[in-house]
Amino acid sequence: GLHHLVVEAVDNSIDEALAGYCTKVHVKIHIDNSISVVDDGRGIPVEKHPKFKNKTALEVVMTMLHAGGKFDNDSYKVSGGLHGVGISCVNALSEWLEVEVKRDGQVHFMTFKRGVPAGPIEVRGKAKTTGTTVTFKPDAEIFEELVYNASTLLSRLRELAFLNKNVKIVFEDERTDAEPVVMQYKGGIGEFVEYLNENKEALSRKPICLEAEKDRVQVEVAMQYTTLYNESISSFANNINTHEGGTHLSGFKMALTKAINDYAKRNNLLKKADTQISGDDVREGLTAIISVRIPNPQFEGQTKMKLGNSEVQGIVNSLVYEGLQTHFEENPTMANRIVNKSLEAARV
Repeated sequence: GLHHLVVEAVDNSIDEALAGYCTKVHVKIHIDNSISVVDDGRGIPVEKHPKFKNKTALEVVMTMLHAGGKFDNDSYKVSGGLHGVGISCVNALSEWLEVEVKRDGQVHFMTFKRGVPAGPIEVRGKAKTTGTTVTFKPDAEIFEELVYNASTLLSRLRELAFLNKNVKIVFEDERTDAEPVVMQYKGGIGEFVEYLNENKEALSRKPICLEAEKDRVQVEVAMQYTTLYNESISSFANNINTHEGGTHLSGFKMALTKAINDYAKRNNLLKKADTQISGDDVREGLTAIISVRIPNPQFEGQTKMKLGNSEVQGIVNSLVYEGLQTHFEENPTMANRIVNKSLEAARV
C-alpha cells in the first residue's frame, strides 16, 4: 500500500505522457520518506469546476472520488486510471500533501492535511513552463511501515519507462549518496525483452517486435526465444501489469501456437509422428511482453490483475498471427529454429 501511493501519483503523469503532453517524470524520495512526483505535463486544471462552482478543478481532483480526468473522455483517450479515485486516495492517506501546478503562466499552490484542504489555492509567482508537482508524506496512523524501499519503486518505474518509449523517468533517493537513475528507452518493450534476457542465451540477435492498431486498440508485442526451458510472459493493459493475464494474453497464445503450426505444415517440418505442436511446447524458452492500450479497459476484480475485454482477444489474435506469419516468411532461418525448438519440446 505504501509503495502503491507513489504508483498512483506516477500513473497520472504517465497518462499525460500517453496523451502526448509529458516527456519527463521525476520521482524523489526525501530524507523524511516523503515523496515528490514531478512532471512536465499540462498541469492539473486550476479554474473553477463546472459542476462544483465554489471549488477549483484542482481541489475536486484531489479530494473527490470519481473526479479524474478520464471521465470527460476529452482529456485522455487511454488512461491507466479506471475509477478516478487514485490521487484523492493518496491525499486521504497522507499526513500532508502539497501540490504545485504550473499552468497559464502562473505557479498555483495548495496544501492538504489528511485529505482536507489546509487553505485556499494560492498563486506563487510566474511560470514559463507547465507541469504538476505532488509531494506527500504517508500517514503514520494508517501505515505501519513508513520507510520506502528504493528497489521496489525502481522496478515499477523501469517497467513504465520500457512500456512508454521515449518518456524519461528519473528516480532519486535523497536518503543515500547514490546518483539519480535515469531511464529512457527508445526501443520500448523490445528493449524490455533484451533487458530480461540479458544473462540468457537467445536464439536470435534481436527480439521480434510487432505493433499494430485496430478498432482503437493498440497492440505491441516483443518476443525472443532463449535456449532455456521456462517461459516468461508479461502482459500489460494501459501500463497496468495484468499478473493473471486475460483476453490479451490468451489472444497472443492462440496466435503464436497457430502461426508456428501453420509455418511448420507449410514447410513440411512436421513428420507423421508430430501431428500438432501444443501451446506449451511453442512457449518453451520464450520471453515475451504484450502491451495493449484500450479506451475502456474492463478488469476482473478491483486489483486489475486480469483483463476482461472480450473484443481484445480477437484483435490481438489476428494482429499477432498476421505479424508472425510475415516475420517467419521473411526470416526462415529463425522460424526454423523456433519450430525445431518447439518440436523438440513436444517430443520430450
